[in-house]
Amino acid sequence: MTKKIKWGILSTGHIANKFAKALAILPQAKLVAVASRNVSTTQKFAKEHNVPRAYATYEELVRDPEIDVVYIGTPHTFHLENSILCMRNGKSVLCEKALTINAEEAKKMVQVAHEENVFLMEAMIPRHVPLLKKAIQWIKDGRIGEVRMVKASRCARGVFPPGARQLNPNLGGGSLLDVGVYVISFASQIFGKAPTEVIGMSHIGDYGSDEQGVAILKYDNGEIADLSFALRTNAVDEAYILGTKGYIKVDEVFAVPTKASLFIDNNEVEILEEPIIGNALNYEAEEVMRCLNEGLKESPHMPLDESIQIMEVMDALRKPWGLTYSNDKQG
Repeated sequence: MTKKIKWGILSTGHIANKFAKALAILPQAKLVAVASRNVSTTQKFAKEHNVPRAYATYEELVRDPEIDVVYIGTPHTFHLENSILCMRNGKSVLCEKALTINAEEAKKMVQVAHEENVFLMEAMIPRHVPLLKKAIQWIKDGRIGEVRMVKASRCARGVFPPGARQLNPNLGGGSLLDVGVYVISFASQIFGKAPTEVIGMSHIGDYGSDEQGVAILKYDNGEIADLSFALRTNAVDEAYILGTKGYIKVDEVFAVPTKASLFIDNNEVEILEEPIIGNALNYEAEEVMRCLNEGLKESPHMPLDESIQIMEVMDALRKPWGLTYSNDKQG
């Protein structure tokens, strides 16, 4: 018999608000506490989402004995610090993507999860959407033959004021960590292994962060991923999984997908359509709660070693761009 899982939320920003709404539609979930560094915003958040306890510090939240798992929605540069605080206090963690700023931080985070014997998962919605799981089953069934190439785009057109988190490199802002992580994770999910070669190009904007970029990843059997990402460029977000016998097209793959089409010899032979329930963050929460009820310390759909591997790819991409974050300089 599954038990009700009690959640805490660390942060009161936009994504934290969306996550609170996601938990509200899940009967197995109970949101019991929220914390931020701003008392007034914490109290406002608690009132809006009917959260019983609003803490003025993160330390108070992680000491709450009722909480089973904490959702972390702070900027990238704080993920490691916030996650370790939670895990050292015995809390399981669902941490927003990208998991950390760099691979070294990701390794430290995973090490602490192992030391404390708690659950940890990177929040990556596409890993848990039912439609994508069904589309990937087409691949497993051999419908498109051997997968040879993945093409994916995650581009958004945003207007950001000076100092906005999205373009502030001191907060891990930029297209790579915000949206590039989606397409890199997608390629990793399809190929199931690390690339052997990583090359890319980016445009570093006036704020010192990457506003758009492309990545080409090559794998050990000659497979290739062709990926693009941007924060100030409008584009169609879609993905193609190309095989020796056919291909799969996923519409609006990162925003979130409701349709996938199977093509054999350039003829559309099957269509999958499935509406999204809630705002899709609920799929992540459901996976966390399933794992906790089964006693798992990581999700088989978003393994920790793979999260580290994805961070290593992003580190390799940005090195020749001269793109650094404040956390890179910390010992």
